Amino acid sequence: MAVKATELRKGTVILGDHGKLLLITEYHHHTPGNLRAVIHLKVKDLRTGVLSPMRLSSADAFEVAYLDRKKAEYLYKEANGDYVFMDQQTFDQFPLPEDLVGDKMGFVRENTVVDVTFHENAPIGVDLPGSVTLKVVEAEQAVKGNTATNVKKEAVLETGLKIKVPIHIQPGEMVRVSTEDGEFQGRA
Repeated sequence: MAVKATELRKGTVILGDHGKLLLITEYHHHTPGNLRAVIHLKVKDLRTGVLSPMRLSSADAFEVAYLDRKKAEYLYKEANGDYVFMDQQTFDQFPLPEDLVGDKMGFVRENTVVDVTFHENAPIGVDLPGSVTLKVVEAEQAVKGNTATNVKKEAVLETGLKIKVPIHIQPGEMVRVSTEDGEFQGRA
């Protein structure tokens, strides 16, 4: 279904050149005086994660991509780097390549159910909640006298993800971590 550039909105996924799936992250409709309208977009390629600007006229048209989201359980990581998931309705297993979802998988424990995005029955990405709760498995010991200021230390979580935490966090504690930027949000 083709839509005009003026009907596009932030969050819409369109089909670009060569079948690229482009997520609109910014949309600005600019009408300078008595000149023709120009639409400035920032789009993110869903397969590669590359952000790029686009400049359109109001007459340009694009195909809107139909995306399907399904609940899937993360099972394990294969030796070749692929992550294996299982559809929660059909129990079919499918791999997702590391280059597609590798940066997000540090927030996902094995046997965790997440939303997987599909386009034309092919998995293209993983949608995570805003924050996750993970266990600290390794953390440096606090040094006496360092607790007066907002000192942070490095900690390793159960998924292998390394984050900065306050000095009082000890191994074995559960912490909440933002999936947007990997920042410590608090104890769980």
